[in-house]
Amino acid sequence: MRILVLGHSGYLGGHVARELRALPGVRFFGAGRGPTSDLVVDLSTTTPGPLAERLFAFAPDAVINCAGAVSPQAVALAEANVRGPAVLCAALREAAPTARLVHFGSAAEYGPSRIGERVTEDSPTCPTTLYGATKLAGTVAVTSSGLDAVVLRITNPVGPGAPAAGLPGRLARRLRDLGPRSSIRLGDLSAHRDFVDARDVAHAAVLAATSGGPLPSVLNISRGQAVPVRELAHALARAAGFGGHIEENAEGSARSADVPWQCSDPAAAHTTLDWTPRHGLDDSVAALWAAVRAEPDREPVH
Repeated sequence: MRILVLGHSGYLGGHVARELRALPGVRFFGAGRGPTSDLVVDLSTTTPGPLAERLFAFAPDAVINCAGAVSPQAVALAEANVRGPAVLCAALREAAPTARLVHFGSAAEYGPSRIGERVTEDSPTCPTTLYGATKLAGTVAVTSSGLDAVVLRITNPVGPGAPAAGLPGRLARRLRDLGPRSSIRLGDLSAHRDFVDARDVAHAAVLAATSGGPLPSVLNISRGQAVPVRELAHALARAAGFGGHIEENAEGSARSADVPWQCSDPAAAHTTLDWTPRHGLDDSVAALWAAVRAEPDREPVH
């Protein structure tokens, strides 16, 4: 089976690539902007015709699109999260119309929900952020493409390789660089989030790409358990052996204020993919901390 992964060198794409490389009977191809990619491409700038010509040469049986943007800039979000999936779908219809497309969406597409609620794939989508709105537009481009496609609507990924752009990765690196008795100022950590391990996300993507039967157009990928962000922060501090103070008096995220509760129901993914999260939050945090510690040394900040 020939599987092409767009964004293979990114956070989630890297985990997908590692799992596919170890899977018997799969020939893996990486696509992205980096020079190590088998297919060097930027979905935010390419056009369907030339992309179709290049995709045809790879003859993929499945394509997993992990590419996207979380930039606060509107143009970058629209180009990567809306235009990119639309261009990919147009190219696949021409070059590989029978290939399965697995596209990474986001639980931010749902927007706010009631406290205690677990949203399902049938829940209304009403994003309150530009990021969520662009991810929803990308989902519509995929689900209306006529391809054999499924969107994995992912909650908050955490685990090894988490980038510094998000709270888990940023906090892990601050804990590494600070002294053990320092203080860290963060924003309000009372919002509840449904954290899912990046390795579990990758496993769901591989199952979706290699499954022989039909799949729903959208599947939630989550642990189905919302915890305060504060719980993740303190678990990471424990893993780091941090004995200082975590203060919640800095300016916080506007999205956290707009969405105090986020939790998704993963029952459909369990039924259709036989997928169940294998990593709990403590395991995810421990793996994240181990990966950050293994990064190049820096001088401690006191």
